[in-house]
Formats: sequence, C-alpha cells, structure tokens
Amino acid sequence: MTQTSRPPKSEGVRTRDFLGPIAAGFVILVLIQAFVGRMYVIPSGSMEPTLHGCAGCSNDRIAVQKISYYFSDPRPGDVVVFKGPASWNNSFSVERSDNVLLRGVQNLMAGIGLMSNGENILVKRVIATGGQVVSCQAGDRAVMVDGQPISQDYVLDPPEIPVDEAAGSQQCGGAYFGPVEVPADSVWVMGDNRSNSLDSRAHLGDMLQGTVPTSNIRGKVEAVVLPFSRMGKVESPDISHAAS
Repeated sequence: MTQTSRPPKSEGVRTRDFLGPIAAGFVILVLIQAFVGRMYVIPSGSMEPTLHGCAGCSNDRIAVQKISYYFSDPRPGDVVVFKGPASWNNSFSVERSDNVLLRGVQNLMAGIGLMSNGENILVKRVIATGGQVVSCQAGDRAVMVDGQPISQDYVLDPPEIPVDEAAGSQQCGGAYFGPVEVPADSVWVMGDNRSNSLDSRAHLGDMLQGTVPTSNIRGKVEAVVLPFSRMGKVESPDISHAAS
C-alpha cells in the first residue's frame, strides 16, 4: 500500500518565523524608551508659544531624550518632561477598557509609547535648580533667581489682563510667590504660558514646596516632530540673566 505523504506545515512555520522578530522588535522599543527616549503628546497650552496643545487641535508631538541627564543635571532653561509628584496627581487618571483583550492591547501600546503608561506626565521649563532661591515679588521686573531677574524672552506675551498689584503682576505671570529655596536634587518648573500653567507655583503648599525631584524627570525635550508645519528643535536657552 502506498503511504500518502502529508503536506509540509508551511503555514505554521511562517507564523513562527514572524513571532520572533515581532517579539524582538517590541523588546527593542521598550528598551529604547526606558533608556534612550520616546515621543509624547502635548496635552494643553501651558507651554505656548514653545509647544502647542489644545482640545480638538493638532497637538505637538515632541521627541524627548534621556541621554543628556546620564552625564549632567538639568539646568535652568531646559524644557523637561517629568512625572508629577503626588500632590500634582489629584485629578489625574488613565482610562483603560473593561474588556480584557482590549485592555491588554492598550497596555502593550503604552509599553511602546503610543498611549499613556499610567504616569501623570507633564512638560515645563526648568527655572531654578538645587540650592537656588526663586521668587517674584512686587517691584520685580521678572521672576528672580538668587536675587537676579532671569530672561523671559521665551514667555508667551498674553493680552493685557487686569492684575491686582497687591496680589500679582504680568512680570510674575500671575500671583507673587516665594522666596523658595530649591532642595538639592530638585528643580523649580514653570510653563512658558505663565498665566495659564499649573506649575510649581500652584503646589507651594505641598511637602516639596512646589519643587520636583530630579528623579521624576523623564527626559529633555529636543524637538517638535509633528505636525510637520511646526517641526523643529526646541531651544533650551541660558535664562540665568535678563537682558539689560
């Protein structure tokens, strides 16, 4: 009797051939985001005009790299992405599907940077670092660091809004504050859209006095990559001295 040979399991072989590269690619993406950098989406207008974001518009997607801070500390003028300290997280939540399979897909997408990974990620500009004293009081012509006015050329110049001189000024971008001495290994951050930014000033009553530990920093913003009309490098100027 002639024995009938079985066709080769070519389909199974092809499937297995794909699984290895896909898994390897996923691991590489996770490692890149853990140690090199990733992209983020700007969720609001708190960093206008440097970074653009608003409800229902083409929000900026930014490239953020971690490598710089392996060799040096953040410095005033750097635009950084960071995890909000505990007191910054009161209204933060991440939506996940009740469907187990869909939730798994969402978690995988978060792992490769296409969705929120569950951290309250924020973007602001570093104004002062550990050991420096930051403030803005009546009569100051800018935010002051160690008693000297800093450069504010990058700040959004909003339309004139009435400000009670007993409470704040345009130079401060709102209410007076400080002086606050920034603890070691921490930074004081503010949005470039000073009058519309919940930054260090909004958290002065917490145990960190509004400062952010450098261990919370996830990287330095290097460029806007999308939309193409806004593509370009994000500058980190030396803000330590205001123009005369």
